[in-house]
Order: sequence, then structure tokens, then C-alpha cells
Amino acid sequence: MNIHNSFVIIILSTILFSCGSNQDKKKKYFSISTENNQVVFKINETIKASIKNKDSIKIDSVTFVLNTKETKSKSGFVFQEKIDSEKLGKQVLKAHVFYNGNVDTITKKITLLNNVAPKIYTYKIVAEYPHDNKAYTQGLEFFGDTLYENTGKKGVSSLRKLDLATGKVLQKTDLDNAYFGEGITILDRKIYQLTWQSKTGFIYDLNTLKKTGSFAYNNSKEGWGLCNNGKVIYKSDGTEKIWLLDPNTLAEQDYIQVVTNKGVKTRFNELEWVDGKIYANTYQKDGIAIINSNTGALEGVINLKGLRSKATPTGKEDHSDYVLNGIAYKPDTQQLFVTGKYWDKLFEIEIIEK
Repeated sequence: MNIHNSFVIIILSTILFSCGSNQDKKKKYFSISTENNQVVFKINETIKASIKNKDSIKIDSVTFVLNTKETKSKSGFVFQEKIDSEKLGKQVLKAHVFYNGNVDTITKKITLLNNVAPKIYTYKIVAEYPHDNKAYTQGLEFFGDTLYENTGKKGVSSLRKLDLATGKVLQKTDLDNAYFGEGITILDRKIYQLTWQSKTGFIYDLNTLKKTGSFAYNNSKEGWGLCNNGKVIYKSDGTEKIWLLDPNTLAEQDYIQVVTNKGVKTRFNELEWVDGKIYANTYQKDGIAIINSNTGALEGVINLKGLRSKATPTGKEDHSDYVLNGIAYKPDTQQLFVTGKYWDKLFEIEIIEK
């Protein structure tokens, strides 16, 4: 009987404590309201927002935050911001509301898009070169006149140094069978290499292809593609995000999101830095996206339809694997090269605006 009573007392105490905790939870008095309830905005449009104060509490001040930019509101506690150079994509408009010695932080999800459709480009084949049709191409990049390639699939992933003219593999380092190789980029005579779902990347000496270190992904989910502009390394992970990595620590410091004038886009794979823009394969698509590295705006699409038919299928690969992937740019000669997974050819192409 005493045990039963003690058990009842414990249960009642727990219920009372839970009720008290719920009552003590801080009530949100405010919310953010946008004009006409608009949540999707395009470049050159103005975000107009205000604080909804349903209990008519006296507000001392409000500070709005968008893309880390803080704006202290003036009379009426209204936020107005014209979209111009902001990072695009899925964003959060935040407001810190100060009142009676307290502060409430409230948020509203919005989406920022480009205001123009991507330009469409086509191509002309300038030259063709041999390419290993057993290579599941994941990363491609020039250093001087030497072409470097990373291949995928567990058990056969490798980092390679190639001769462009012959397609011959001059040097090769195999990955451990546990890893699925992905994109590469070269900076300060080091090769940075991604793996797919292992959340680990590797660093190699450019000359010897010997592994010298590794790095973790931290916030990103997977490893897809890499490129760099000499100061920042850019990393795709299959989502709408392209991460900005510190080249010294490989820490993911920030990201952009890829958008058009219609929505947020995903599945960007191999990356290449070309004249101030990010060129990106879209997985299983016959095209290359041209991306603004500051805002994430998808400014152009190179339609490479028909290029795949110029390569010779081996008959062994799945259709889903036999796709465009691999972009390499020679900045000294302004030559652009592309290939695909299991393709027996690598193409130099010229881009033509339609």
C-alpha cells in the first residue's frame, strides 16, 4: 500500500511539474508579416515587412536581419530591402523585438530568386581526344598542360594524371576500396579530392600523387564536386548548396544556393572555375550550368544535347551511368574540355550563345 501511494505521488508530481513547465514557457507576442503575404521575391523587388503585434505591447525597438545584414527599423518598425546583391535561395528574415527589458527573436522563411531566365548556349566540337572508357569520371582539371582526373565506384576509384593527346594514364593512385571517389580541384600544388558518402576528403601532393592529409565535411551531407578561384574552394553536395571552404583549414565557412527565376535547383555535380563563374554538371543532364559565385544565380545553361552520342558505348554500363560529367578549363589558352562517365572520348568545345 505504501509503495502504491508513493508511486501515485510521483506520477502526480511529474504531471504538476510538466504543467508548470508548459506555463512557464515564454510566450511569443510577435510575428513577421510581409506585404500581401509574399514569401517569394526576385532581384530588383523590394521586401516589405512589419511586426505583427497582436497584444499591442509597447515595442522599444526592432532590428531586422537578412543574410547577416542587420537593419535597425525606424518609425513603425517596418523593414524594406531591395533585392540586388544578396545571396539568393531559401533564406530566413529574422527580427529581434525589444520591449519592457525583454527581447523576442522571431523569423519568417522567404525565398529569393533571380529575375531573368538563364541564357541558353549551344556548342561546337573543336577537337576530340581519347579517353579511358573504363573511367567513371568524377573530377577533371588541368594544371598547366597536364590533365588530372578522379574516378568513382567503390573498389575502382582512383586519382590519375593523364596525357591529353593520347588519353594515356601517366600516373595513378588507387583509393581504398571503402571509398567512392568524387570531384577534385588543384590549389597551391595540392590536389583536394572528395569521396561521396564517407564525409571525408583527401589531400595529395601534385607531383607524386601521394596522400598527405584528409579533411571532414562538417555541415554538408555528401561530396560531389570541387573547384577553386585561387582563394576559395567551392564544394557541391547534391543539394541546392555550394559550400565555400577555407583553403587552409577546409572548413565550410558559408554557402550559396543555386536558383533560377523560377525556383531553387539541385544535383550539381562536377565543378569548374571558368572566367569568374562556376561551371557545373547537373547529374544525369546533358548540360552545364553557369553559376554566379556571389549570389548563386544560375545565369546560363550550355545545352550539350547530342554530345553523348559522339562517344562509343561499351555496352556494359547502365544508361543512368553513361552520362556527361567532367569539365576542365585551360585558362592560359581559354580552352574548355568535357567528357562523361565511361566515355571513350574527351571533347574540346566552343560555347556559342543562341
